[in-house]
Amino acid sequence: MWATADESRDDIIGLWHRAWAHADVTIETLPIDAPGSVRWWQHTPVTLHHILVHVLAEVNRHAGHADIVRELIDGRVGWRRPSDNVVQGDDAWWADYRERLESTAREFA
Repeated sequence: MWATADESRDDIIGLWHRAWAHADVTIETLPIDAPGSVRWWQHTPVTLHHILVHVLAEVNRHAGHADIVRELIDGRVGWRRPSDNVVQGDDAWWADYRERLESTAREFA
C-alpha cells in the first residue's frame, strides 16, 4: 500500500475520499457486532467493532510516520510478532521491495 510515481496527488486524495465515504456508510449502516472478513487476516473472524479498533490503533501508530524512524533504529515493524504482522518474504524479497519503494521515493525528490 504505497503510491507509485504514476499516481498523482489528486489520485491518492480521491482514493482516500472514496474509502472515507465507504467507511462512513458502513459505520452508519451496520451494527457494531456485524461480522466481516479481512482478506489478508486469513480466516480470523472479525466484527465491525474489531476492525474499527484496529484502524484507530493503526492511525495512532502511523500518524506522522514517526514509526519509520523507530523501525529503522530497532528493525521491528508492527505491534505483534513479525510472523503475524507483515508479509512473509526472504531477505532477497525484502531487499527488492525496499529498493522499489526507495526508487519510487527518489522519483518524487
